[in-house]
Amino acid sequence: MYDELAMAAREYKPVYVRKEEDIDSGESTFHPEMTHQIFGDSEMIFGYKGLDISLYYTAANLVPYFNISTKAKVEETYSDVPPDDISKLLAEDLPPGYLTGLDHFRQALSNEATFRPFGEMVDSYSIEARTGGTRTFEVYCMKIEEPGFRDYHSRMQTFIKFFIDAASYIDVDDERWDYFLIYEKYSESGNVRYAFSGYMTVYNFYAYPEKVRPRISQVLVLPPFQKMGLCARLIQTFYNICYNRMEVLDITVEDPSENFQRVRDFVDCSNCSKLESFQPDLLREGFSHEMVEEAQAKLKLSKLQTRRVYEILRLKATNEGNKEMFRQYRLDLKRRLNLPYLRNRKTYKKLERTLLPEELSQTLGVINNDEQRFRYLEAAFQEDLKAYKHVLERLAMV
Repeated sequence: MYDELAMAAREYKPVYVRKEEDIDSGESTFHPEMTHQIFGDSEMIFGYKGLDISLYYTAANLVPYFNISTKAKVEETYSDVPPDDISKLLAEDLPPGYLTGLDHFRQALSNEATFRPFGEMVDSYSIEARTGGTRTFEVYCMKIEEPGFRDYHSRMQTFIKFFIDAASYIDVDDERWDYFLIYEKYSESGNVRYAFSGYMTVYNFYAYPEKVRPRISQVLVLPPFQKMGLCARLIQTFYNICYNRMEVLDITVEDPSENFQRVRDFVDCSNCSKLESFQPDLLREGFSHEMVEEAQAKLKLSKLQTRRVYEILRLKATNEGNKEMFRQYRLDLKRRLNLPYLRNRKTYKKLERTLLPEELSQTLGVINNDEQRFRYLEAAFQEDLKAYKHVLERLAMV
């Protein structure tokens, strides 16, 4: 009976509404990728039968409608076990000003026709639709002071807790944030309409003495617009802007997820493959200072990301069937993977005279014998190799 009263929190349904017919069609419904940041590690909601949680957004203005419906609550059967307080759990993460009446939500849809994106349009492009024809997207850049955008951002950011792990809301009062929003531009009954598709936030760090180091922070493309290359295009749009900013030293990313890192690698490898120092013959000779200088000067890449791109492109230039060529590639990566061990070796030698083995491992968190180190290096190499091959597969499709 308890199992019947528990529902997976991922059944919580955001609904993306362009027109009134979408409210009941179910075609615009999508499920969150995660809910543990709100409903706990178990991602379960206890105490209800037939529970339905819906959060509707109008496609352009992101006007929200929130509704909870249920057939029965636990107190009707188990008075000693109260149901989860869903509204309380969601209170901090619901869009401000959400509607509770479906009729009012339908009325809000009538304002979609007059919506126009905030800020300055910095890119526009068309892509082939899976069902045929083309779809047009536009990218806009703005600051939080843009009239009306502060309230819009407060609604927009509520998506991230369900799609970005360890997500937190940013301090919008800090003027160093830049915002990049993607919209699909389409026609409805002969009128131009916009549909919010995703966004990216960028923080401009100061770099001594007179430079800035932009850091990509949050990047989200909504599920209805994923698998269309929008994230890669958004990154490239931002890059193109940075190329013309003399004050930009290099571009970094804040704690990238595995999926985002893969997209970033794809974009950076595509760009670096056109540079003189990243041609196959030079890649096989090893990582060079010329690569770092050219990637930073022309593409604003950091040294760390440049090294990663080099390793991916060198793998592309390596014939795995040639045992010696692949051995040289493997040794090159393992030398890089071995650097943390070498840096800690001196410290390890000093501490091992005063600490017990268990204390030493806890203090340094290092591998303290060759057998462990060899196992670590091989596992790390295989993990990188797998990630790099995913990037190369996408590069081969371009």
